[in-house]
Amino acid sequence: MIIKQLLLGDDKVFCYILACNRTCEAVIIDPCGDEVKILTIIDELQLKPLYIVNTHCHPDHTCGNVIIKKSTNAEIVMHGADIALLAEPDAAEYFNRHGFTPSRPADIAVRDGDTLNFGDCQAEIIHTPGHSPGSICLYVDGNLFTGDSLFVGAAGRVDVPGGDFTTLLESLSGKIAVLPDETIIWPGHDYGDSITSTVGREKKENPYLGGSW
Repeated sequence: MIIKQLLLGDDKVFCYILACNRTCEAVIIDPCGDEVKILTIIDELQLKPLYIVNTHCHPDHTCGNVIIKKSTNAEIVMHGADIALLAEPDAAEYFNRHGFTPSRPADIAVRDGDTLNFGDCQAEIIHTPGHSPGSICLYVDGNLFTGDSLFVGAAGRVDVPGGDFTTLLESLSGKIAVLPDETIIWPGHDYGDSITSTVGREKKENPYLGGSW
């Protein structure tokens, strides 16, 4: 499987491009600006994007949806709980005032345990609410793309619409800490001392995952 990790925008957001080596079918996770850079890689590798997956609905992770969808015709994927959150006027107003391009509506609503196939690869949706009600991680062949649920050494903020600290800790302990220690963590922001980690390392060093709270 091809994995491209791109640090884009002003908020140190990671976008990921995943692709099947054989078919070149691809998934784009959290297009967060610098769309030309994303599309250049897609063209250079001759990829065929099927899905644009948003790990959550916050605008710093979805602001590239419009241009990437227009250019690739890939389907936008989001958890149903975050689709519902965006329909709430107060939440929509909060997110819109950040100045990012609003996302187009999602084409596909997913829930915990759903899968997305791209070529010979399969991404499992793991629902990890807390940072937002519909936050998800994608588990693909020993790799976990965590969005803002889990960072290297930290976890996502909860002082935003739909955020809840207790729910986040339950997600981290019940959905992520139970994965094999060798699982590679690919976070949603470059906030730690490295750009990747493992479940095993985070259980030892991250107070949010290690049960220190």
